[in-house]
Amino acid sequence: MARDQKHFAFSGRMVIVGFGSIGQGVLPLVLRHIALKPEQIVIVTAHDMGRKEAESLGVKFIKKPLTRENYRKVLEPMLGKGDFLMNVSVNVASIDLVELCREKGALYLDTCIEPWPGAYTDPKLSPSARSNYKLREDALALRNKYSDGPTAVLTHGANPGLVSHFVKEALINIAKAVKHNTDKPKSRTDWAELARSLGVKVIHIAERDTQVSTVPKKVGEFVNTWSIEGFVSEGMQPAELGWGSHERNFPDDGGRHDFGCGAAIYLTRPGAGTRMRSWTPLEGPYHGFLVTHSESISIADYLTLAANGKPAYRPTVHYVYHPCDAAVLSLHEMAGKNWHVQESYRLIMDDIAPGGIDELGVLLMGHDKGAYWYGSRLSIDEARRVVPYNNATSLQVTAACLAGAIWAMENPEAFVVEPDEMDFERILEICRPYLGDMVGEFSDWTPLHDRNRLFQEDIDKRDPWQFKNFRVT
Repeated sequence: MARDQKHFAFSGRMVIVGFGSIGQGVLPLVLRHIALKPEQIVIVTAHDMGRKEAESLGVKFIKKPLTRENYRKVLEPMLGKGDFLMNVSVNVASIDLVELCREKGALYLDTCIEPWPGAYTDPKLSPSARSNYKLREDALALRNKYSDGPTAVLTHGANPGLVSHFVKEALINIAKAVKHNTDKPKSRTDWAELARSLGVKVIHIAERDTQVSTVPKKVGEFVNTWSIEGFVSEGMQPAELGWGSHERNFPDDGGRHDFGCGAAIYLTRPGAGTRMRSWTPLEGPYHGFLVTHSESISIADYLTLAANGKPAYRPTVHYVYHPCDAAVLSLHEMAGKNWHVQESYRLIMDDIAPGGIDELGVLLMGHDKGAYWYGSRLSIDEARRVVPYNNATSLQVTAACLAGAIWAMENPEAFVVEPDEMDFERILEICRPYLGDMVGEFSDWTPLHDRNRLFQEDIDKRDPWQFKNFRVT
C-alpha cells in the first residue's frame, strides 16, 4: 500500500477535538490519505500546543477547552450530516460526543472512552464505578437507547484498537502453523470457536518501549512518549483484565462487577502499581504494568462462548506495559507520593535519541506451540522517516486512528462499533506502511520459567497459564 495513496474522498467537515501528541501526529496522515482540503478541518483544543503546525498546514485552530457546560454550544455549529468528529482528547466525555454526533448526523471516532474530569479518580466512587468496564457498558448501552445512527467507532487507537486486529491475524497464523483445518472466521462465534479449538488460554497485549530522551528525567518531572494526562489517568484507575474460563485462583484483591457482560474483573489497586510477567521477541521476559485498557474487556467479551448463561470458553486478556524507562521512573516517583502526579510534565518527541523501538503486539498463550507474539516493531528512526510530528509510540496510534476513520467513512451507518467488530484485513492494509516490521514469533516461554531459583514462590505448577503465575508479588 503506497504511502501517498488516497483511500477516501471526503466532502464533509472534520473536527479534531484535542491536539496533543496524537492529534498532531494524525493530522498529516489525514491530509495524506483522505482526499480533503485543509480548510475542511478545524482543531478544537484546550492548549496552544501544535498551533504552529496546524496553521502552517492551513488548518483552523481554536483554543477552547470543552466542558460539560459548553461542548454543545462550541461543537454544534461545526457539525452536520456527513461531517466527522475525531476525538483524541482527554477529559471530554465520549458518550456525550457520540450522542451529539448522532443528533447531527456526523461520524465519530475516539481512541479511548473518556469521561468528564474526575471520574477516574473520584474516591467517592467504587472501583467498579471508576473502571473502563463501566465506561464500556455505558457506551454500548447507546445501542439499546437508539436503534441506529451514523458510525461511531469506539476506542480505535493502537491499544485499544489496532491490537484487536492483531489478535485475529495471530489466530489465523497459529492455525496455519499447527495445520488446523479451518476457513477464515466470518462471525464473532467463529472467532471464539477458533480461539477455543486452538487452546488459547491467555492473551497479553505485550509492549516494550525502549525510546530514550537525550535529556535525562529530572526529579519532580513526569516524562513519557505519549499523552501524560492520559497515561496518568489510566494508571490510577483500578487494574482490570478479561477473566478467563480456565482460571481457578481468584485474586484476593479481585472484584467482580454486578452488571453488564461479566467478561472482566478488577483489582482493588491501581494498574500503575500492579506488575505482571510477559514476553516480547526483542526484550524476552520482562515485568510490565497491568494498566487498564478497554481491549482487555472487549477482546475477552468478543471471544466468549457461553453455555447455560455461563462462559464455556473465554481467554484471560490484559495489557502488560513496559513504557519507556523515563516513564517507569516517573511512575515510581508518583507512587511514592501516594499517586499525586508531578507538577512538571515533559512529552519526549524531538529529543528522542536514535535507535529506540516500540515493540507492540499480542502474545497468545496455551496453544500447542506454547506462546505466539504478533505485532509491530517500529523504531523512532523509521517513524521519523515516514511521517512528521510522530515518534514510534504515537505513530502506532495515529495510523490506527487514520484507518478507523477511513473505515467509518466507508461504512457510514454502522452506529456504535468496537474494533473487534470491524474488518481487520482492511484496517491492517491501511496501517501496515506505518508499523515498521510486522513480526510473528513462537516461543516456549511461560511465566514459570526459571522460577523458585532464589526463593520459593506460591505458584500453580499444574497450569502455567494461571493469572497468579503471571503476577509479580
